[in-house]
Formats: sequence, C-alpha cells, structure tokens
Amino acid sequence: MADFDYDLPDERIAYTPAANRSDSKILVWDQTIIAEGQYKDIADYIPKGHSLFFNNSKVIAARILFDKSNGLNDLETLPTLEATNSRKNKIEIFCLEPTAEFTPVQLAMQATNQVSWKCLVGGAKKWKTEFLQKELFYDGISLLLSAKKIAQEEGHFIIEFSWDHPTIVFSEIIALVGQIPLPPYIQRATTETDKDRYQTTYATAEGSVAAPTAGLHFDENVFNTLKVKGIDHKFITLHVGAGTFMPVKVEDYHDHLMHAEFIDVDLQTINYLANTSNKIIAVGTTSLRTLESLYWLAIKIMHAPGTDINEINLLQWEAYTLEAHNTTVQQAMQFLKEWMLQKKLNTLIATTQLMVKPGYQFKICKGLITNFHQPKSTLLLIIAAIAGDQWKSVYAHALANEYRFLSYGDGCLFWLNHR
Repeated sequence: MADFDYDLPDERIAYTPAANRSDSKILVWDQTIIAEGQYKDIADYIPKGHSLFFNNSKVIAARILFDKSNGLNDLETLPTLEATNSRKNKIEIFCLEPTAEFTPVQLAMQATNQVSWKCLVGGAKKWKTEFLQKELFYDGISLLLSAKKIAQEEGHFIIEFSWDHPTIVFSEIIALVGQIPLPPYIQRATTETDKDRYQTTYATAEGSVAAPTAGLHFDENVFNTLKVKGIDHKFITLHVGAGTFMPVKVEDYHDHLMHAEFIDVDLQTINYLANTSNKIIAVGTTSLRTLESLYWLAIKIMHAPGTDINEINLLQWEAYTLEAHNTTVQQAMQFLKEWMLQKKLNTLIATTQLMVKPGYQFKICKGLITNFHQPKSTLLLIIAAIAGDQWKSVYAHALANEYRFLSYGDGCLFWLNHR
C-alpha cells in the first residue's frame, strides 16, 4: 500500500459541494491527460456509441441518535462517531447493513414492527439499559422507537430496532429520525444542503451508507446534453456498505479483506449488455465493480449451473482464478440471461467482494468516470489498474491545478487502453 500513497493537503479536500453539480471540473485521461473541462460539457468528451452506467443506490439516513437516559431526544446532528463520544448522554447507532434474515436490503427497508442491523455504536460504554428509546411523531401519531443490543461481533454490534406502529415501515422510521452519514473526514454537522447534494439526482434504490459519489455531478442538464448526442445511459445498483469506511490497515493489499456488498441488476439490463454494440463507461467505482462482477458471476454459474439463487456471490479473488475460456461479454451475458429466465428471475441479486487491483483484466468496462480518491485506498488501486503508475502524474497535475478531491470534489474520465 505504500506504493499508493500521496500527500493530500487539507486545502485540496472538498468539504462542501460546488455551487452547482455540473460546475465541478473533469480531467480526461487516455494514456495521458488529453482534456480538461467541466461536467456540464462531459458530452464533448464522449463519442457517440457509448453507454453510461450509473449506480442508482440511495443513501439512507443511517445515523440515529439516542439519549442514554431514554428520555425524549432532540434531533441534533453530530458529524462522526468520535464527536458523538465526546458529547455527554448521547449514543449514536450507525446502521451498516441488515442482518441475514433481513437481506436483501429491500426486506429491511420494508420491515414492519422490528428489524435487525449490523451497526457501529458510538458511546457503547454508556449504554447501560436494555433498551434505548425515542418518541417519534408520524402524521400526528406518537410512536416509540426502541433499540436493543442483541450481540457484539467483530467490528460491530447486532441491534434490533422495534416500534409500536404496525403500518410504518423501517424506511419511514429512519427518514423521521435518522441523519445522512457524511464521510468520516468531513468533521462538521450535516446540513440541509447535504441532504440534497450527498445524494444523486437519480437515486431510487434505498440501501447505501455512503453515496456513489461519481454520480453527484450529473444533473438534468447534463443528462439532456448526453441524450442530444445519442449517448445512452442505464442504471444498476450496488449498495455501498461498511467497507467504504474501512481503511486499508495492512502493508500488502493482498491481505486486505474486502467487505461484501449487494448488487441488484434487472433482466432487461443484462439483455442489453448481451446485445449492445455500444462501449460501456462506468460512472463510479461501484458501477465498475458491479459490471465487472456480472461477467465473473456468469462464468462462475457456468461452472456450477445448479447455483442456489439465494447464494449468488463473487469472492474477492475469484476473478483472478476462474477459467473464462475466452468467453466474450456477449456470450457471458447471454448465458446469464438464459439462466435467469430458466430460474424465473427478473432481477439478479448477489453479493460481490471483487477487489480490482493492478493486473486486473477488465471485461465489460471501457471507461471510468470517478472522483479523486484517498491515499492508500482500495479505490486508488482501481485507478492504478487502469492507468498504471501514471495515476501519480494525474493526481500530481490535479493537486497543482487546484482540483478538489474526495466525495464532494472534482473528477476524471479514464479511458481503458483496450477500448
């Protein structure tokens, strides 16, 4: 990981969004930097005959504050778990992902009466009672939300939430009481602006605990310019999970454990991939990992066609060990489509731990639109897999020319050399 470090000055980090989404700058790389501009002009840099794939996952209000005394709570916003710990009488529960019995995440969001999640707990030592409780008001009706520690596992707690209103689902509960989780490096309270801007304009599938940030730059005007030029776009889903917050703590990235994340792709999209002659551009590393995982999931199912539809998963290194036997993308997607039809599946729901590292052979994606990433991160490994050591000169140029880095920052369009 030492090879993927660089000095990121604080003044280069974007702690707030640009005035307008598409005002953010974009750098275009094709074996070298070939253009610079703004996202509102991105159609100028993409030839006709390409399709953009966006992750439509929606960030949930995953941070819930309770008062340790179980009294009524205000809804103040705290920026991080560390900040919560520094405040007396406050306990923060950060929902990471639902437990197995409430997966996929749609089940958890539609749960009534109770649901259990894997959570981080800020101020856990102050939690002395069996339940933490908070009174809520929904359409003028009072209800009580309770949280109970079920178990402590490595790196997280299992928390059971329950509420005494049979018609309200969990997605409505957290919309009432939760706060949008900004990235940990943004050490400030969430604002009304964040509620809008730390969410893509096309987010529909609730389930992420962090935004797929490459898409934050796309507004209605950008989509219109792409449409005028005949550049297609599609939506896929990867619910960004706890792994986003987990730093790489090992010296060798091969020893880093990737967190499994849910992907959700419908049959129509897989049919499109099986038949299109367009070249595919992933908007964001989550979209890229979803698309690439589809290919390897198809190969994996080819080897084991009796795969249980409830246990479809791609492990961290399987893309490097599965035998593809020169299977083309079109052949893989056609197989996957036919397998789904045979299994009567309209949607493929699976988990992926795919780790893209230098040396990875891209199958579906011909380009990547993405932000500038943190030093020593798995996301930076993806950039190195595309650009090799040239990522260093790209990032150095961006730093020298006052590009804004990380989630609210500017971005790049990287073309893969085999496109």
